[in-house]
Formats: sequence, C-alpha cells, structure tokens
Amino acid sequence: MSPPDLPAAEPLGIGIGLRHAHYRDFLSATPAVGWVEVHSENYFGDGGFDLHVLDTVRRDLPVSLHGVGLGLGSASPLDSAHVAKLKCLVQRIEPAVVSEHLCWGATPAGHLNELLPMPLTRAALTLLCSRVDELQNVLGRPVLLENVSTYVRFRDDQYGETQFLAELVSRTGCGVLLDVNNLYVNQCNHAENAIEAIDSLPIGTVGEIHLAGHRVTDVAVIDDHGSRVASEVWALYRYALRRFGAVPALIEWDTALPPLEVLLEEARSACHIQQAVLSECSASILAPNEGGDNA
Repeated sequence: MSPPDLPAAEPLGIGIGLRHAHYRDFLSATPAVGWVEVHSENYFGDGGFDLHVLDTVRRDLPVSLHGVGLGLGSASPLDSAHVAKLKCLVQRIEPAVVSEHLCWGATPAGHLNELLPMPLTRAALTLLCSRVDELQNVLGRPVLLENVSTYVRFRDDQYGETQFLAELVSRTGCGVLLDVNNLYVNQCNHAENAIEAIDSLPIGTVGEIHLAGHRVTDVAVIDDHGSRVASEVWALYRYALRRFGAVPALIEWDTALPPLEVLLEEARSACHIQQAVLSECSASILAPNEGGDNA
C-alpha cells in the first residue's frame, strides 16, 4: 500500500542517489535536490528501516527506481519472483521512473552479480524485446534501459550499443537511461566515439541521464562510481543536453561515499551546466537570422 499524501512524481532537474550512509542526513532535512534514485532490490522487503526511510523520503521527493539485478538479457526465463517484488515496490512508491540495465546476469547455475554486456546482435535484440515487453506488461508502464560500461566487445556484434537501444525503443516503446560516464568509459576502452553514440539515439527517447566518476588504470578505465564527475564527462553531458533538452540527470556515487555535501556540490554543478546550456539553446533559437529578410 502506498504511503499517504504522495507528492507529484515528476523528477525535475538534478537528483542524487539515496544511499544508506546518508539516511540520517535525509531524515533530518530534505536536501536541496530535485529527486532521488534508489536501487530497487534494496527495498524488496515487506518492512524494515530501509523501506521506512524510502517511504519518508518519497513524501518530499520524487523517486526513480533503478534495478541492478534483473538481467533482462539473460537466456534463462525472466525471474517472475523478482518481477513480482518489483511490481509491489512500484505500487507502493509510485516512482517517477523505473529503469533496468542493458545486460544479462542469470545462468542455470545461479545469478552472477555483474552487469554483463549483451552481444549486440539481431538475435539478442529479439530476445530483449520480448523481455522488455513482458516486464512492461507486468508493471503496466514503460521502463528505461541503461547503456552499460564494458570491458569486452563481441566479434559478432551487428549494432553499436546506442543503435541497439534505439531499435529496442522503436520496437517496445521503452525509453533510454543514458549514462554518459559509461559512454566515456567505452570510448576509452574500445576506441568508440561517444558523440556518435549520442547521435544514434533519436530525440525524445532519453528519459534520464547518469553522471558518475571513474577510475583510470594501466589496464582499462573502470566505471567505479567512486569520485567526482570528470571534465570529459561534463563535456559529454553538455552535448547530450544540446541534443535531448532538459532531461533529469543523476549524480551517481556508489563507492567510497563522501559526505552528502560533496554529492550536493556535484548536483549544483550539473544544475549550473544544465541551465547554461539550455539558456544558450534558447538564445540561439530566439536570435534573428543574420542576413535574413526584414519584415
């Protein structure tokens, strides 16, 4: 049953992740952010302190439910128990957004605790379309699918990742959660072009953006969500804003969690960038064409 007096669920501007380390901060005062995102699986219980905190925060802020364990692209059947728990949480929280990852993780031997990359093939697309349709039918709402960071690519790939997502959107009516840090990580690890990847997504398909930090090693760039957003990722965020407009964006920080104020600083940076880019775009639209005919 939903908690009483829920506010409007539309996420606006910039959000941050609600993590256990910051529960006390949230319970003492609502932080100055537009919304929060939580990992769905952490709130699948019928009660307990975690769900109490989420119920409390939800009274003041819209919530985005972000799944990390379903593995929609797995060859094994969709986990009906998992989906049932997600549906109950959706009905209770009435989130603004429900999202999952473009990945697999389930095997006959058990579930792998990783967001493993999909082979980007026509066969995989057909499988994933059926799974997305099944999930959306159960939930009674569209979901967003997130592009993932990868450390391998498959020789048989027939699409770029965002081309694959664009086709998935076209066939199922789902949306895209665009993680621009993951685009940058894959650009570094696979010599892919992050700008071309953004351009492959039709305008109107992106419902949320993720911003996060990463770690550079001698072997690869690691998507560890453990630091501030890098300048290269901010640049991609600006480009995405110019293409997709005022899409809600999240500061995603999951390891080596700093004090809440650090996340709020990053959120303010994202907000300033969003406002500046949108102002530039508005000015460009409103400015008269040089050399144009005068009325």
